[in-house]
Amino acid sequence: MTEKLLQYLWNFKIFKNFDFKDIEGNSVEILDFGKWNTNSGPDFLSAKIKINNIIFAGNIELHVKSSDWIFHNHSLDPNYQNIILHVVFQNDCEIHELNNKNIPTLELKDHIDEKFFWKYEKLISGNQFIPCESIFDSDKIPINFHEENVLKKLEEKSLEFESNLKQFKNNFEAVLFHSLAYSFGLKVNAFIFKQIAESIDFNIILKIQQNQTQLEALFLGISGWLENPQDEQMKIWKREFDFIKAKFNISDLKIHPKFLRLRPPNFPTIRLSQLSNLYFQHQNLFSKIIHVKNSEQLFEIFKEIKASEYWDNHYNFGKISPVDQPKILTKDFIELIILNTILPLKYTYHKYHNEEIADEILNFYKNLSAEKNSIIDDWKKLGLKFKNALESQSLIYNFKNSCEEKNCLNCGIGFKLLKESSNAR
Repeated sequence: MTEKLLQYLWNFKIFKNFDFKDIEGNSVEILDFGKWNTNSGPDFLSAKIKINNIIFAGNIELHVKSSDWIFHNHSLDPNYQNIILHVVFQNDCEIHELNNKNIPTLELKDHIDEKFFWKYEKLISGNQFIPCESIFDSDKIPINFHEENVLKKLEEKSLEFESNLKQFKNNFEAVLFHSLAYSFGLKVNAFIFKQIAESIDFNIILKIQQNQTQLEALFLGISGWLENPQDEQMKIWKREFDFIKAKFNISDLKIHPKFLRLRPPNFPTIRLSQLSNLYFQHQNLFSKIIHVKNSEQLFEIFKEIKASEYWDNHYNFGKISPVDQPKILTKDFIELIILNTILPLKYTYHKYHNEEIADEILNFYKNLSAEKNSIIDDWKKLGLKFKNALESQSLIYNFKNSCEEKNCLNCGIGFKLLKESSNAR
């Protein structure tokens, strides 16, 4: 038993019976179990109980053992002065302070079904892909489970964007640029591309974005790739970078992207060239994406983006590739950008001004394809079929935030399985 598990049982009222009595034998009627407080202070706020025909209103504190009241130093904390009930799993000692204040103690160990403990221990002790793998059933996914998960993810991303907006003085265009750089870097180069973006004053991007050669030269130069030109095009980029560097007083800092473990189409050379082409083709990019109403319009913005002509037959500098074709953004990559950057930023921009934005954003997810990755592959092995990105994003989020951490108490699927075990008597 843990305190978190005890709070969970109290919050969702998962008990064999509600014939509660305090340790003195007095009947305790819970009129309101209170609101679960996940911040500091008492565990449940604004509760109501009835003892000896007297109604008390206040807060409830839960502990695994009565003695935890002493170990947690609640006696010295003014936040615990309005306690009306001390709820414990096991009453292991008498708390004189509570007795003197006539605050009852309720012991719960005989009110909790052992089947619940057995199933909970079984969930968190395994080493499967997800804790409930052996009993997982797609029919146990609650209604609105996917929508709730995606909205949680959007809220988390929104907080990150709001922090970035403070840093960049509420400049959404600059925040978009930094987030796109991160997305273009994929897993291997995401933080490195973000460092490259952060090393450039966004005003410089605005001043040179009508010249793709200069924009590309800026990215390639900061990456440290132009110091020893190997062909004529590299000399042109170096000349432009030296000019930009002097004009805008750019530091000598070099940030080196990685090629290791990447397929050639995802080489940082290609992705940085594509990023430069995006900003060359679309001035005021944020203004364009924020007003689109459907995924088709978003694809229109990205579908013509490609690396510069040099990269048609190159993946790295000075090495001609036998594959000679434009390096355009693939449909999968565009959807990745939309899911990880565009939709969260649209949500952040509109959430304080448009009450319908949550439904609008969720509709975008429903109209995008499900991702293809190892996490999704493992979910599929459990018999799941993915109709859209709403479902894949939801289950990726759930895996990372609940399953990996074995946090079954905060998982809608885990909650349903555990609650059913308590009802199956």
